[in-house]
Amino acid sequence: MKPRRTRSQDRILTELKTLKRAVSAQELYLELRKTNQTMGLATVYRSLDALKREGLINVRTLTTGEAVYSCMQQDEHHLTCVECGRSIPLDECPVHHLETQLQQSHKFKIYYHTLEFFGLCDRCALTQQEV
Repeated sequence: MKPRRTRSQDRILTELKTLKRAVSAQELYLELRKTNQTMGLATVYRSLDALKREGLINVRTLTTGEAVYSCMQQDEHHLTCVECGRSIPLDECPVHHLETQLQQSHKFKIYYHTLEFFGLCDRCALTQQEV
């Protein structure tokens, strides 16, 4: 049986679809307030958690430790610079075959996956060479 969503969860899901980018819970809270959709920050966090467990949104942790949320569209893959925090999205999925294999061998329904490589972007690597 599919869990029934609350009004808050529906509002958050709609807002994430409208924003079309990954946002933090704080940023989402402020966006909702701009459109007079008041709800407490704790409700935003609870709703995001419920939507994540339902497989409707995904969460990514930035190098700062902050979590950002976005609508489930596709798996995400990034090259993330540990110096400036810039994330470069990768279009191809180098582990898609592994996901399929894991679902079959472990009888585990995978909602999404993230793959992130950490290092230095070209600008930060150049800056470090100059020092």
